Amino acid sequence: MANWLTNFVLPKIRAAVGRKEVPDNLWKQCPGCEQTLFLRDLAADLMVCRHCGHHFRIGSGERFKMLFDDASFEAVEPPRAPTDPLKFRDRRRYVDRLRESQTALGAGSEAIAVAHGRIGGVASVVAAFDFAFMGGSMGVAVGEALVAASRLAVERQAALIVVPSSGGARMQEGILSLMQMPRSILAADMVKEARLPYIVILTDPTTGGVAASFAAIGDIAIAEPGAIVGFAGARVIQETIRETLPEGFQRAEYLLDHGMVDMVVKRGELTATLARILRLLREPVGLPATAGAGGA
Repeated sequence: MANWLTNFVLPKIRAAVGRKEVPDNLWKQCPGCEQTLFLRDLAADLMVCRHCGHHFRIGSGERFKMLFDDASFEAVEPPRAPTDPLKFRDRRRYVDRLRESQTALGAGSEAIAVAHGRIGGVASVVAAFDFAFMGGSMGVAVGEALVAASRLAVERQAALIVVPSSGGARMQEGILSLMQMPRSILAADMVKEARLPYIVILTDPTTGGVAASFAAIGDIAIAEPGAIVGFAGARVIQETIRETLPEGFQRAEYLLDHGMVDMVVKRGELTATLARILRLLREPVGLPATAGAGGA
């Protein structure tokens, strides 16, 4: 009898009243304050911690829904680029790394996505990076997408907004990835020569060859709070110059204090700020005529 109770009845009772397992995907820990956040609340807050204001990284899809009016936009199919031009291999084949990222983010995905729609009623093209795709690294495909976005902006007489989140050039594409730096600058110049707004929203992180190219030449540079922006990492710089770097070095707020960015805007206020800027640039208020102009 005891064995029957112990081996059969008690396990049944424990299973009925025992504590159920909580799925791991319901919560996320904030790296800023280490608070545990309910994922549904975090998503409602645009992936910003309500305790400390830490801005989590988000993908291009979330960025498009956040920026475009009524979350309405049309995705742009980027031009095809060579998959593995150098047949590169380190510990793993480059094509295997690409396949792994595309499995996680979707077939045909890359470190950047392009879409067009309206922001504050103003025609806009947005090119947003996905850091989850190989650290948002810039290869030939990214360069092709930036050129395509610039051409589309000129064709539609639209503003171009680029949202980098990248560790820099993609090492697996060698010199070809470095060649995207001047290409991306020429793409931005194409928009500027058409007298259209070119705005860069710097997000965490914007570093390496991305920070040293198109991300540095926006007509207006906006940064999200706490974003790391710079060419080389702080540790490398400190070891090279053998000096202690100031607190907050390379953070968005430090760059704002030193004139490297125009404004630091919280994610919840970003869409309204961007819409206001675009309306000012695309629908400027005319200055009143000077009294007595033409001579009296």
